[in-house]
Amino acid sequence: MKSKIVKRSIVIDGHKTSVSLEDPFWSCLKEIAHGDRMTMSKVVAAINLARQHSNLSSAIRLFVLDRMRTARHSVDRFDGAKTDTLIQGNIEARV
Repeated sequence: MKSKIVKRSIVIDGHKTSVSLEDPFWSCLKEIAHGDRMTMSKVVAAINLARQHSNLSSAIRLFVLDRMRTARHSVDRFDGAKTDTLIQGNIEARV
């Protein structure tokens, strides 16, 4: 079964842009933004600033994947205890 990719509009630093993401990535990105007490626009703006070569949609997918892996690793390593602040590139993230 093929995953459905949806084109979504978002405003980054006052400029409207669109990203094409599968629903699970969009949902995880929303959870991350909520957990970090940031707007989706601010999270995507930070991802945009930190990306090096990929397009924005790919950069978002990689960011979400990295956050999920980091969260899983933190839980495994600390037996369920949460870590404080992790710095990932130019993006400050809470796990």
